[in-house]
Amino acid sequence: MLGVCYYPEHWPEAEWKDNARRMAEMGLSTVRIGEFAWSRIEPKDSATGIPAYEWGWLDRAIDVLGAAGLKVVLGTPTATPPKWLVDKYPGILPVDKEGRVRGFGSRRHYDFSSPDYRRESARIVTAMAERYGSNPHVAYWQIDNEFGCHDTIRSYSPAALARFRQWLARRYEGSIEKLNAAWGNVFWSMEFNGFDEVSLPNLTVTESGPSHRLDYFRFASDEAADYCRMQVEILRRHTKADVTHNYMGFTWTFDHFDMHNEGGLDFASWDSYPLGFTREQPFEPEEKTAYAFTGHPDIAAFHHDLYRAVGRGRFWVMEQQPGPVNWADHNTVPLPGMVRLWTWQALSHGAEVVSYFRWKQAYFAQEQYHAGLTRVDNERDVGGEEAATVAGELKQLALPPVQQAPVALVIDYSSQWMTAIQPQSATFNYSMLAFRWYEAARKLGLDIDIVPPGADLAGYKLVLVPTLIAPTAAALKALASSGAATLIGPRSGSKTIDYQIPRTLAPGEMAAITGHKVLRSDAMPPGIVKPVKGGNLKGEVTCWRDLSEVAAGTEVLASFEDGWPAVLKRGKVVTLTGKADGGLVGTLIRQMAQEAGVAVTELDGDLRLRRRGDIVFCINSSEKPARAPAPEGTSFLLGGREVPPAGVSAWRQP
Repeated sequence: MLGVCYYPEHWPEAEWKDNARRMAEMGLSTVRIGEFAWSRIEPKDSATGIPAYEWGWLDRAIDVLGAAGLKVVLGTPTATPPKWLVDKYPGILPVDKEGRVRGFGSRRHYDFSSPDYRRESARIVTAMAERYGSNPHVAYWQIDNEFGCHDTIRSYSPAALARFRQWLARRYEGSIEKLNAAWGNVFWSMEFNGFDEVSLPNLTVTESGPSHRLDYFRFASDEAADYCRMQVEILRRHTKADVTHNYMGFTWTFDHFDMHNEGGLDFASWDSYPLGFTREQPFEPEEKTAYAFTGHPDIAAFHHDLYRAVGRGRFWVMEQQPGPVNWADHNTVPLPGMVRLWTWQALSHGAEVVSYFRWKQAYFAQEQYHAGLTRVDNERDVGGEEAATVAGELKQLALPPVQQAPVALVIDYSSQWMTAIQPQSATFNYSMLAFRWYEAARKLGLDIDIVPPGADLAGYKLVLVPTLIAPTAAALKALASSGAATLIGPRSGSKTIDYQIPRTLAPGEMAAITGHKVLRSDAMPPGIVKPVKGGNLKGEVTCWRDLSEVAAGTEVLASFEDGWPAVLKRGKVVTLTGKADGGLVGTLIRQMAQEAGVAVTELDGDLRLRRRGDIVFCINSSEKPARAPAPEGTSFLLGGREVPPAGVSAWRQP
């Protein structure tokens, strides 16, 4: 299905019916509303103590949309507490790392730990659930909006401190001695005599304890999941409709797997903005220029695969970029065809719904430059035309289920937190390391499933582990028992769960899998390049390398010029001891895939392949035409042999 995000409170009620009719005529099936509407649902605090809800407008909006045949996704409005509520309970506002209160006037201005905000959130969600839980037009619910956007997971407030102390007491079984040992608090006389002495890890003279910070990051992630679960549990009492939350791209401040599982959600959704994300991420300047009008070809695909995993096979794109956005440093107009391409890309990766943000461009407030499917003058925009095209194409093409991919990529949120706390090399970026490995595999035409550490790896022929800083017992067991060819990256096993160096040196217990010991690590500044050579392997390492001792039974496939081993092999496990360039990573993935019986495809330019059932999608995220690698005599379901710029072709594989 295709859908759209709509804000009836932004537009005259006289327009609603026409808007709904035009949505249906465009081929849209779902419409999300309500997620920012608290001030219209409850305009003011009631002096009588009885909530002053105003449901009439929302009742009528849902009725109008439902009458047009649209399924409503109703959002809880907790991302935008109204001014009167902030004035009544100023302690609900979050506090940043510098100790400054983050004020009213935009969105996501609340603290997950605030008892007042949790109570008020439960109240408004309960009221909405009681009123609309059995409404036949409300087919889905969305919790809040974009957890973590604008760096809003971690608050350094008195409320957060109080709940952090409680969280620590549970984690360390009431023993402050266990906490002191885990954190290494004998260092710099940082020992505590009780949990009530523990502070938040900010505003210190210099670096605060790394284990202290790691536990705070874990706590903040758990707080968000707990807040989500509170809302889900309320909805469960009043509706049988599926519940989701719309995640963002490149958001690492909470564990999305924990959020989904502990939060009790039915499916995952995410908000896809390839052009904006390309501008925001630390890509090379020439890449940002090359992909200025298309977005990096692997950004959306990476997140489709991530959130398909988070949702245990079910995901939507809740917000799909329909044109220029307003929030990046530069906001280009997408190459004609890109909105259609992004839609088919999402569907090829298994999306159940692609929902565009938004129906109509706003002529007021912060998002005036953000395109919609229709313009301010109410005429259909380019994105609307391309959405209608996909709707027509979908009527002619039944999509089979998504099957397990041959390749698994292990993504670990804790590794991101740990490398952010003590990067050692300022340019070491876990997010980009994982993304570059994904990119290297996708350039070879490989389908990828993203999995969390410890996931069952049965059925995968190739497993990619960019780094796994502190592997759990479950993760070690899964890797050791998978039987798959496995590529492991640098810094893996370099810390314990408490964020200490293993007493046996890195990679700790993982050494039984990799067959090496790290004697020291070389964290290199930009500009230093270490060549790697060995057999048919050739490439470069920058930023990081682990200077390693090799155990008996471990083969050295390639070395650095100074003799330190760069690529090791033990059984089916290959270890990269440095942060390698894409060429070396790609070569290793190609060789290991072929040895494991996984076919690779050399692709032209920025072509990418994705298989859904027996259908192969070929997506050209480029400003140049390319040639689809389909067998001779193929009858195409979409497009043809020549894939134009921003084009999509599809065929059934033999």
